[in-house]
Amino acid sequence: MIDQKAIEGGRIRAHSIHIDERQLMRVSGVKDVDSFNEQEVQLLTEAGPLRIEGNGLHVTKLDLDAGQVILEGDIFALEYVEDSQPQGSVLSRLFR
Repeated sequence: MIDQKAIEGGRIRAHSIHIDERQLMRVSGVKDVDSFNEQEVQLLTEAGPLRIEGNGLHVTKLDLDAGQVILEGDIFALEYVEDSQPQGSVLSRLFR
């Protein structure tokens, strides 16, 4: 069965990750790049926000139309993080 959220512009965008020797990482199903520097890259993927930690990280290919990102560098960790939805002010959360 095809997930309707994964269809964009008439095309299915599956999410996958391929890592070669902890030095080269290919990610598909990328919707956006939230931020990146040499220690951390944050991507918004079809499976949710993905944080990649490492050293000397470089985005060598970025094609958001195809939903592909290629990173090079020393890859230490990958983590899918929950969407951080604002939940109101501090006072409104105290008085629930």
